[in-house]
Amino acid sequence: MAAAPVIIPSVAKHTSTLIFLHGLGDTGHGWATSMGALRTRDMKVICPTAPNMPVTMNGGFRLNSWFDLKSISISDPEDEEGIKRATRTVHDLIRSEMDAGIASNRIMLGGFSQGGALALYAGLTFTEPLAGVMALSCWLPLHKSFPATRKCPDTVPILQCHGDCDPIVFYKFGQLSSSVLKSFMKNSHFQTYQGLGHSSCDAELSDMKKFVADHVPNQ
Repeated sequence: MAAAPVIIPSVAKHTSTLIFLHGLGDTGHGWATSMGALRTRDMKVICPTAPNMPVTMNGGFRLNSWFDLKSISISDPEDEEGIKRATRTVHDLIRSEMDAGIASNRIMLGGFSQGGALALYAGLTFTEPLAGVMALSCWLPLHKSFPATRKCPDTVPILQCHGDCDPIVFYKFGQLSSSVLKSFMKNSHFQTYQGLGHSSCDAELSDMKKFVADHVPNQ
């Protein structure tokens, strides 16, 4: 069973929510402080922790992982069942916020690396319009299933961020994913960070803060 999510309550009356998904081997604590710093005053932040499971590309050793990874490549087999199972978990988090009175277009998804990949897939396959998706240093999972798999409106904003020196999720993989997204999503933007590896930076966090403020303004 996964650990309880890290939850940062809103400062003002809660009218919006950011759900942010960490990368392979991390926990919700790894991104909570950064996400808390870029939220709006009425935004609650939820940073869940992935379940602990054997990961093929890690020699079968157990890590916190949203789904199994055999490799990070555009052509290798993917854990379709695991991706869809993790997506149901994210959709349940979104619906829980909606049940608490938060409109879907006031709920934003985000994630880094494997978490960013899951955020993209979960956002694109959710039937209600979300405020947006922030996808950092990642790829579009099961890309050949799109656009047929898309259930969201084609107007949901997407901010895809990637360093051009990423040695884990290659920059070219991010670019290819962006090309697929732009073929069926009207508001998909790909932002490059020169010299950045498989990590984040102040410029990226600043762009994310603006994206949140633009698409989930204070009420």
